Amino acid sequence: MLTLEYDKIKNNLRQFVTTPMGERQVTKMEPQTQRADVADLLAQTKDGADILRLKGEIPIPKLLEIKQYLKRLDIGATLNGKELAAIGRVLRATNEVRLFFMKLDDEELKLASLYEVAARLQVLPEVNKRLLSAIEADGYVTDEASTLLASLRRAISTTENQLRAKLNTLIHGNSAKYLSDAVITIRNDRYVIPVKQEYRTRFGGVVHDQSASGQTLFIEPREIVELNNRLKQQQLSEKDEIARILQELSELVAPYTPELEDNAGILGVFDFVNAKAKYASTLNATEPLLSAENDVYLRHVWHPLLLQKQAVKNDIMLGRDYKAIVVTGPNTGGKTITLKTLGLVQLMGQSGLFIPAFEESRIGIFTEIFADIGDEQSIEQSLSTFSAHMTNIVSILDRIDEHSLVLFDELGAGTDPQEGAALAIAILDYVGAQSSYVVATTHYPELKAYGYERPQTINASMEFDSETLRPTYRLLIGIPGRSNALEISQRLGLQPQIIAQARQLTAGQNQDLNDMIQDLVEKRHQAEEETVGLHHELTKAQQLHQELEAKYETFLQQKNTQLEQARQQANEIVAQATRKSDELIAELRQLRLHASSSVKENQLIDAKTRMNQLRQPTNLKQNRVLRHAKAQQQLRPNDDVLVKSYGQRGVLIRKATEHEWDVQIGILKMRVNDTDLEKIKVAPEKNKKIRTTLSSGSQAHVSTSLDLRGKRYEEALVEVDRYLDAAILAGYPSVTIIHGKGTGALRKGITDYLAQSSSVKSFNFAPPSAGGNGATVVYFK
Repeated sequence: MLTLEYDKIKNNLRQFVTTPMGERQVTKMEPQTQRADVADLLAQTKDGADILRLKGEIPIPKLLEIKQYLKRLDIGATLNGKELAAIGRVLRATNEVRLFFMKLDDEELKLASLYEVAARLQVLPEVNKRLLSAIEADGYVTDEASTLLASLRRAISTTENQLRAKLNTLIHGNSAKYLSDAVITIRNDRYVIPVKQEYRTRFGGVVHDQSASGQTLFIEPREIVELNNRLKQQQLSEKDEIARILQELSELVAPYTPELEDNAGILGVFDFVNAKAKYASTLNATEPLLSAENDVYLRHVWHPLLLQKQAVKNDIMLGRDYKAIVVTGPNTGGKTITLKTLGLVQLMGQSGLFIPAFEESRIGIFTEIFADIGDEQSIEQSLSTFSAHMTNIVSILDRIDEHSLVLFDELGAGTDPQEGAALAIAILDYVGAQSSYVVATTHYPELKAYGYERPQTINASMEFDSETLRPTYRLLIGIPGRSNALEISQRLGLQPQIIAQARQLTAGQNQDLNDMIQDLVEKRHQAEEETVGLHHELTKAQQLHQELEAKYETFLQQKNTQLEQARQQANEIVAQATRKSDELIAELRQLRLHASSSVKENQLIDAKTRMNQLRQPTNLKQNRVLRHAKAQQQLRPNDDVLVKSYGQRGVLIRKATEHEWDVQIGILKMRVNDTDLEKIKVAPEKNKKIRTTLSSGSQAHVSTSLDLRGKRYEEALVEVDRYLDAAILAGYPSVTIIHGKGTGALRKGITDYLAQSSSVKSFNFAPPSAGGNGATVVYFK
């Protein structure tokens, strides 16, 4: 396989895998000798190519090799966060791939092999859920891993805030002049400040480090020693809790190591299938057919390591009418690359890879593919080179049988031409006696006659263009190689009478026989191509017919489903409108009974009848009533509106921005988003009592607290301004503004604002149980 460069195919394939498990599949890939195994591998590649074409690819993320982690779990070890995270990624990938194939199955995508492979995946939902919530992708243990860990981290955060607050007081207060720099830093895992050497006793505490010059000491002031001690203890407790969690998670995963190892292996198979499909797409390769008669027919095949646009494509046939091909012709004509193409493409097909050939190409199943391919040989080459080739040939002849494919390049070269030709004929006879398949290239003209005389043997040659005096690299089956000496001499200007005499001296019968053989080969090839074309067209027609039937059935089902859904939605809309009309009519009846309204009973009945008449088919987009109602809701200056968030009525002054209006609410002027506005009609003065009742119930729309945590400074002050106005209108005696502790900037801004407000009687921080200095209670005048 090294001679045929099979390892280069594997290296190219390796570029498309994303996981170590997939790379392992590429490494152990080799040609299979059982027809069922080759068929299974090709079916997987076909499924992968179909998925790549229709869905992109199988969703395999980048994963780590977890095999060594699972072995450690088997001996009772505790894994760290990164190792557990790697196992968690495998489980999540398992779940994603399983769902992917379930969706494909629901869509009735036909696959020959991969559904069965996907069914072997074991999801382990409880383990997956626990790892997902407890471990992040980088191995960090989350607060959700345990309530104790979350509590410890909150305590650590509180202690660190207290430390920074005390140290900020030192570095920004009167003591700042004793510092080398107004910064807080950490030495030996403890918070310290940089103090000038001459003031080392000013702060007391402990010296943890000094600068290179010795002019700065990093001191832990005495007043934060206790806080640092507390922080250290909390951090140790956090570390212990993380270790306990990791042990708990390791014990949770340990019973499932066989399932996890199987899952990782199956994901590697899918990664490998993805790689084969992508490589096939890159090569424009096609699925080979497996010949029942073990014959080979490669249509327009090219070498997979050459660019398709540059490579010459040839048709190679072997096994049906002949099992031996003798290729003769001049050097540099392409004989060697043709041998390598046949051998390498056959290896690819038996490995489950698509091959660089046109559709409907066939491959056989060979138990061994032998190749003796080297550089061009000449009689001047040393005996050692001939001996090396002969040693290889002896080894090959000892192992061949009827299921072997043998490739000889320049058979018999490297010795006396007469002996070499005789040796080549004897070797080919021996290979034929073993019923092996063989393709041999040679310079010896004696082997041209061999192709005519031996059964199941045919001559071939590489085409030569006598016009350009260059090889075309096209393989001609049935035509022995010619020297083309007469054509070349004529083009070079040799006298015509000399050329004519030379032609008379050559045997005309041989040329006639060559022409007849070439004609028969071309006709057989034409018949083969027509058969392939007809089979391809028939297959396409059958597939098209099946697809049309399936799509028509789907269309009918979707049509009926959509009609039923439309009916149900329309009836639901009418039902909702009917319920609302019933409620409205009930309210009108109550108004008539209690407010001496002039609404008549017959008017109510008419209204109910008109609502029931809404249940009819209609195009809602063209409904004039809906368009009219929508037009009535358009906002204009001087319209009366209800500000829904405050439950207050106001008047539109002007449109401030695309989606905001300036609204006059009593003595207040506010800017409100149009989604918070509802256009209303003002009732006559006699209904004022009803409107007053509505306003008095508006308190339910205003909360007694305002949470500003996470808000920006300017945004928070605007919300405070609007909120205090609404709270005053709602009649609240006091409200609470939650601003959090943070850096203190937001808290200071709010207290400054409250101090200047004429509506605020007083304010102070909330009690410790209600947030302490993280919230402010405001009392109105």
